[in-house]
Amino acid sequence: MIADAFLWVLNRTPSLRRAMWRFLFDLLAWRFRNIGWWTLMNYGFADLDPQAPRFALLPPDEPERYPIALYHHIATLAPVTGCEVLEVGSGRGGGASYVARYLKPARLVGLDLSGKAVLFSNRQHRVDTLKFQQGDAENLPFPDGSFDSVLNVESSFCYPSIDHFFSEVKRVLRPGGHLHYTDLRLAPEMTEWRKAIARSGLEMLAERDISANVIEALHRDSARRREGGRRILSGPLSSVGDVFTGVDGTRIPSMLASGGMAYWSFLLRKPAA
Repeated sequence: MIADAFLWVLNRTPSLRRAMWRFLFDLLAWRFRNIGWWTLMNYGFADLDPQAPRFALLPPDEPERYPIALYHHIATLAPVTGCEVLEVGSGRGGGASYVARYLKPARLVGLDLSGKAVLFSNRQHRVDTLKFQQGDAENLPFPDGSFDSVLNVESSFCYPSIDHFFSEVKRVLRPGGHLHYTDLRLAPEMTEWRKAIARSGLEMLAERDISANVIEALHRDSARRREGGRRILSGPLSSVGDVFTGVDGTRIPSMLASGGMAYWSFLLRKPAA
């Protein structure tokens, strides 16, 4: 109930989103700064085709396969190998680390509003081509045309102004550059979300409803998520951990299954001229 109430308030008070999410992620990064097993916070992705080949992961990465798979899905919508890449909303850095180590961009910058999350990420993920820095998604601290690709994974629902975010992404992308984008929205928010994407000035190259893939990932990953939540919040607060981690039967998987919420992925491109 506490976690549900928190999310209810955020959904209805956009002006509070930035401050509340920054506080939450600062708290998490400070309280759990030595938890190396928890480096991705998204709800994951599972391929529904039983014949689909599993992409290879090193043994240390295997426990977080489903959250990594969401990055694999979105980052491979267009090539990033040899590119200069920005992730906006890098959180605890595990997704950026996967992209840097496996997909081999020339440079990857992970940007997050939480300074403590940035400190954790720079300490936890040591890759020559990867660095993390603090910054605001609606005021990106980079010159025009700095990047070939921008990644944004399950983060934009936190932003007070999605229009400002899209405007900044378009500004820092080079002509022909890509926004690899995925997030979830409540059903009543879908129309306005789609309108914001349409007025961003970015060309739509691909879009996909991945709600079923996220539901399946949460189902397959539920035991790990529940166990991890118990390591963070136990006793009377354990149900709060279940809600935030997306354990089976809690708010996110239930709403995705009922159609009260949807999860989409997009590939958008800045016009070449």
